[in-house]
Amino acid sequence: GKSFTLQKLSLQAFEGLDIVFFVSTNQVSLDWAPAAVAKGALIIDNSKAYRMNPDVPLVVPEINGDQIFPHPGIIANPNCSTVQTVMALFPLAKRYGLKRVVVTTFQSVSGSGKQAVEQLRAERKGELNTGSNVYPHPIFNNCLPHIGNFLENGCTDEEIKMVNESRKILDLPDLPVTATTVRVPVEYSHSVSVNVELEANFNIEDVRNLYRHTAGIILKDAPAQNIYPLPRDAMGRDDVFIGRLRRDESVPFGLNMWVVADNLRKGAATNALQIAEYRLKF
Repeated sequence: GKSFTLQKLSLQAFEGLDIVFFVSTNQVSLDWAPAAVAKGALIIDNSKAYRMNPDVPLVVPEINGDQIFPHPGIIANPNCSTVQTVMALFPLAKRYGLKRVVVTTFQSVSGSGKQAVEQLRAERKGELNTGSNVYPHPIFNNCLPHIGNFLENGCTDEEIKMVNESRKILDLPDLPVTATTVRVPVEYSHSVSVNVELEANFNIEDVRNLYRHTAGIILKDAPAQNIYPLPRDAMGRDDVFIGRLRRDESVPFGLNMWVVADNLRKGAATNALQIAEYRLKF
């Protein structure tokens, strides 16, 4: 119910600001973030422009919040599906060590923006293609086995983002990671199937207890009672939901899980705000 006055982006707009959130295109961040830093502001950037810059921290506060302070310039907010994935991996990395990670994402259309949500809703109602669709194929009653642009090696840039960002956040630059990203006809919340090979043996109940006592994670793991993470339950929540915990018997120390989070909350806005709160706290 509040009204806010908007002003045109300019150097003067950054005067006297302590923290500036960049939630725009990569080019806007590249063009204007350094100028805002020069005016004394801390930048929290939600684009991919600075994520892999070695001089810019890529932060999930529960994992590497120590990199926020006393960093004086730009802090990058990770890719939405990366955030929930590393939230699930980090406790395992500390306790058991990670040997290899395989992820398959099932990402909602809101990750492509408002127009994609409108496309899904229109197709659900049986409305005809207007020529302004976001996706190359219908998304209703469909799954698209790629997100982003295809690269020469057959992967997409979204898949490479997940690989590289996970390694950077976890500070495991040589960790073997592979990803497949899929767009699904769900409006909000991303789901990720995670298969991880650990360095040491584990007990499933110990893993459950580990997640029960990890900040930012809610365990929903009673599959016999049909209790497991669902996209609709995660919608509007700030937590990462984990369930379907089970051994992967194909390798000595393998673990499977299902990880769900609201891509607009912990996958984007919430994580950015937590970065700011962490900085202000110290």
